[in-house]
Amino acid sequence: MKKRKIELAVISDVHLGTYGCHADELITYLNSIQPKKLILNGDIIDIWQFSKRYFPPSHLKVLRKIIGMASKGTEVYYITGNHDEMLRKFSDTSMGNFKIMNKLVLNLDGKKAWIFHGDVFDVSIQNAKWLAKLGGYGYDLLILINSFLNWCLSKMGREKYSLSKKIKNSVKGAVKYINNFEKTAAELAIENEYDYVVCGHIHQPKKEIYENKYGSCTYLNSGDWVENLTALEYSFKRWRIYHYNHDRLSPFFVDEDLKEMDMNDLIASITDKEVNIEDVTEEHLSEKEEENIDKDFLDDKGLSQD
Repeated sequence: MKKRKIELAVISDVHLGTYGCHADELITYLNSIQPKKLILNGDIIDIWQFSKRYFPPSHLKVLRKIIGMASKGTEVYYITGNHDEMLRKFSDTSMGNFKIMNKLVLNLDGKKAWIFHGDVFDVSIQNAKWLAKLGGYGYDLLILINSFLNWCLSKMGREKYSLSKKIKNSVKGAVKYINNFEKTAAELAIENEYDYVVCGHIHQPKKEIYENKYGSCTYLNSGDWVENLTALEYSFKRWRIYHYNHDRLSPFFVDEDLKEMDMNDLIASITDKEVNIEDVTEEHLSEKEEENIDKDFLDDKGLSQD
């Protein structure tokens, strides 16, 4: 499989060390990409629920894969979350291409991206950590029950069902909390003049533009690798949400945003050079040769569907 070359990938809420973690699927995803930067936006290792009795080989392979990517040149930023908060004592530590921090600000093609996990907005964690931890164990149990339910459904030839999503979408308090979380993050980003705010924590993948009287910003959430199996990707000066269950066999450039780009814009976004394809093809190439050149170019850039 050819790796997709992208500028930036963001994953969060992997929860290694819990029964709900989809480590095998995450390894498949990481094997399919070649990012310049990889952002681990919190709750990668679930230290709250860590047990020596349960840390299967696939979970260890994820850590090895991430370290391997760093050793091969990918800049890896580990942003701490609430489930791996013990790592906050090592904030601002660097080991080669691997860096641990509590938040990150990146310049992406002239725009500022503010990246943090998001647990700072969670009052239950700040004021009653024991209650939040108890909720974490309950969530893990719910995922375990859901896994058994989905195993039964698959044997019956029926679609999988998410109990946690159903509960989140039906409980008014949960819906209100998620909406408040997103609004608060967006308003703070606008106040501090950030173009993008990138969070995790609430396990709700999303990309949405927020506006108020002071300005606008794009709110992004990377979701999780327990329920949704999602990531954020930034390339060609655009963000997209990657859905493992739908996109694992799809090339990146079929993104709806990129359909609106002509070939000159696409090449310029990759090479940072102004290239006029029409001038070249009209003077020197036949129609058949033009098609071959375009195909070779896409192959070189890792954009081919093959």
